[in-house]
Amino acid sequence: MRKLQAQGVHHITLVGADRQTSIDFWEGLLGMPFIFEQPNLDRATESHLYFDPGDGRLITVFTDENRKPDPKRTSTDIGCVHHIAFAVSRATFQQAVERLNEREIRHSGVKDRGFMDSIYFEDPLGLLVELASYRFEPPAGHTHAEVLMEAHKVRVARGDYNIAEVHLADAIEALIERTRGSLSDDRTPKNPY
Repeated sequence: MRKLQAQGVHHITLVGADRQTSIDFWEGLLGMPFIFEQPNLDRATESHLYFDPGDGRLITVFTDENRKPDPKRTSTDIGCVHHIAFAVSRATFQQAVERLNEREIRHSGVKDRGFMDSIYFEDPLGLLVELASYRFEPPAGHTHAEVLMEAHKVRVARGDYNIAEVHLADAIEALIERTRGSLSDDRTPKNPY
């Protein structure tokens, strides 16, 4: 038996209300360009809108002009989506509260997640959306996931509750030491003063 090896998220498709509500939210609030539209090939009464979240993947929305936005919270029963998170830059994240407030969109305020900061709010259809901003940049040639896996190992070895910035810094140092050579025989920390 062999795996069906995934290589990333191809796209996420959501059930929307009318077309303009989706365009106003995904492009007008979150800045995702509306890149194309075609019929839903499995249901002729629906349109299929495609948005570019900025990483080469797609967010798509099925719309129907007969559906109206219903802002009550989408189901969080077993098997349902709890929330969808999008990466934003530190500069954008630091403006998120102000920009949500100017639209009078209720939100969680900034949440400290140790390795990132988050803010949560609901879309016009009750889907919980998270804006997330990492507190670190991975070293060249590495991914955020590699740093987080290494930071997890550091955290567990130290018996700490959650990943914090010290674990990230030590993880980055460990990744660099393992993957980048040096002519030095001794690469331990030093005080040159």
